[in-house]
Amino acid sequence: MSRFLTLDDFEVKDKVVLVRVDFNSPVDPATKKILDDTRIRAHGETTIKELSERGAKVVILAHQGRPGEPDFIPLKQHAEILGRILGKPVKYVDDLYGEKARNTVKSLKSGEILVLENTRTFPEERKKKPPEEHAKSEFVKSLSEIADFFVNDAFAAAHRSHASIVGFTVLLPSAAGRIMERELKALSRVLESPEKPCVFILGGAKADDSLRISKYVLENRIADMVLTGGLTGHLFLVAMNVNLGKPNMELLERQNVLKLTEGIKNLMNSYPGKIKVPLDVAVEVNGKRKEITINDLPTEYPIYDIGTDTIREYCEIISKARSIVISGPPGVYEKDEFSKGTKMILEAAASSQAFSLAGGGHTVAAIEKFGFTNKISYISTAGGALIEFLMGETLPGVAALEAAAKKK
Repeated sequence: MSRFLTLDDFEVKDKVVLVRVDFNSPVDPATKKILDDTRIRAHGETTIKELSERGAKVVILAHQGRPGEPDFIPLKQHAEILGRILGKPVKYVDDLYGEKARNTVKSLKSGEILVLENTRTFPEERKKKPPEEHAKSEFVKSLSEIADFFVNDAFAAAHRSHASIVGFTVLLPSAAGRIMERELKALSRVLESPEKPCVFILGGAKADDSLRISKYVLENRIADMVLTGGLTGHLFLVAMNVNLGKPNMELLERQNVLKLTEGIKNLMNSYPGKIKVPLDVAVEVNGKRKEITINDLPTEYPIYDIGTDTIREYCEIISKARSIVISGPPGVYEKDEFSKGTKMILEAAASSQAFSLAGGGHTVAAIEKFGFTNKISYISTAGGALIEFLMGETLPGVAALEAAAKKK
């Protein structure tokens, strides 16, 4: 388990607390309106609410979009949405660390909340530097001078060594917020000492990380079984010398993942029987679902789901698991004809007695679509950070909190 401090370790009444959250939300490119407040609500109803109720002077740091992109907008809307969620006024200043921002921070009363400008308006924010280097920046230095504590609640951005993620931990006593703490505890539960058997389900429309995740969890004896579906399943079949047919092979070529087949082949040889690939698949023929076995491949039709025999085998394995990690749906669940695999696999995980962890945008959307949100033990809001954690990578944001904890 990560060794970091939490909100329980600080007395925050009347103190200025800088809180880095992940408010990055989908934005309508035409109207510039925020389309979904899930992330704002998640941080607002937990860490921000708690700090405000405990009498802290809460100063919010967050990013939105990237410079030059349509979703790169100021955080004024975010402040308004946060105010509605909390049912109290939330201040906003169109400045990040200049005189206007500093004076507003200094004027805060206990329990008040202020949202500063988009952290990515600072040109050095996204530069990949160690914490000690970021701590020398004008942005980090000037805000640290008027703050008492730093709280990082942005697990979804913890894989980035950005100024607002790692810089403040060098200069201020630092802790994990409630979202960060919850994510790390849930992930540690499946990666450090999972109840056995532990099953990883890898699917989705991107297959580029599948080899590294499979390799890490098998080599470190975290997973007892890896079930593949979606493009990951396709890639692993190709590694077994299965020709999927023109449209399916071309899709893998476009994703530039066929170079991974040699490594996958070696991994499967090293762990015989530990990696399951589809026995049958569902293809789209004139808009309809048609199931074919692997022996019937190649096919001229696109593969959009795992087949019934595969679903049966996977569900049987899931039913005996004590820990389950789901990263990516096994089929194109958005199309009703091809939602069967995803729905049945999620249903098996939801109805099992295992501790289940699911993450990634498409996985979470599928869980919501089929009504399993309350039946999965933990749903991670993170994308890239979750994948890097599952691959055994050190997350700079977490490492910075751990280093800060040692200084206390």
